[in-house]
Amino acid sequence: MTSIDRVDLGLKDGSGCSCCAASAAPAREPASGAYETEVLVQGMTCSHCVANVTEQLGSLEGVLAVTVALVSDGVSTASVSSSIALDPAHVRSAVEEAGYSLATTQKEPSPGLKHESN
Repeated sequence: MTSIDRVDLGLKDGSGCSCCAASAAPAREPASGAYETEVLVQGMTCSHCVANVTEQLGSLEGVLAVTVALVSDGVSTASVSSSIALDPAHVRSAVEEAGYSLATTQKEPSPGLKHESN
């Protein structure tokens, strides 16, 4: 009988996508920033998508941590902790630079962007 070695790829989104195992961004510890911003992102499908969005949002000035709740083929939520209020135009630009778009909702004045201060 042949022994099969299994390697945990660390995929958490359930998509089974193995192309992104090596490129996934390391998880950051949640930070208690002065501001919490939720961004609704459309078009993400796997861990590689999450890594791209996390990297782009994480590069914005003042960002302490980014957490993404992936909804494959749906609208995912990126939660951003920051030490300063984020400019919605910069947030939109970061998401678009990653290759995705903000989802639009009827409840929100700025499409896909919800901002709170602590």
